[in-house]
Amino acid sequence: MVEGKLKMAFAQTEKGARYNLAHVAAKAKKSGAGYVIDGEKCVVVHGPCADKLVVSARTSGADTDARGISLFLVDAKAAGITMKSYRTVDELRACDLTLKGVSVPADALVGKEGEGLALIEEVVDYGTALVCAEAVGAIKSANDATLEYIKTRKQFGVPIGAFQALQHRMVDMVISYEQAKSMACLACDKADSEKDPAERKRLVSAAKVRISEACRHVSQESIQLHGGMGMTEEMKVSHTFRRLTMIAQQFGDQDHHLERFAG
Repeated sequence: MVEGKLKMAFAQTEKGARYNLAHVAAKAKKSGAGYVIDGEKCVVVHGPCADKLVVSARTSGADTDARGISLFLVDAKAAGITMKSYRTVDELRACDLTLKGVSVPADALVGKEGEGLALIEEVVDYGTALVCAEAVGAIKSANDATLEYIKTRKQFGVPIGAFQALQHRMVDMVISYEQAKSMACLACDKADSEKDPAERKRLVSAAKVRISEACRHVSQESIQLHGGMGMTEEMKVSHTFRRLTMIAQQFGDQDHHLERFAG
């Protein structure tokens, strides 16, 4: 690790929560001059590499109440934390956390007690905009690799890119890229500048819907145009395919996002 660089991860997701950011069952109870945190978090991306964890925990209310959620800065090696590390399908590092009697001081509280949901939503929308930008870069990489391949791979004595049917598919991939790029620009702009949280959520969700479709379309077409070799570890496009597939899955429930988009 570079001296002076602090690595952090966001421990928010819990089993059964799906897309409900208010679903927080982990508890934080006041104890002396601080808090004691108990609960479980799953799929904490980059958790195994983190020095500090930002943990959401409920200081009041029921498991799905909008109010009562607080955020705490916790040392990743604090007593009472058990971490099960693994790699995701797209080779990211992640972990499941169990927090049992984890003590933190009062100044570990981030923001105001019980009012963490608005900050969580803002951070998630901002992070989503960044993943949208990443997806656009990965889509372009898949397109470039596929175009180069169909220019050089020969069948019946000519490059397969000479066949009109494959040219049409390649054009559709480029259109998906351009549409995804436009939506990513919108998401990044609104994540930074939009003052109305409801409008920010609506536009970021719109970007997720379109970019999710583009991820599926381009990743699957790139593999089909490469043929079986496109799935081998030696081909960069196979790793791009995995990342795009996981982004599409992460963006996930289209009905959920369309509902947010419709307002």
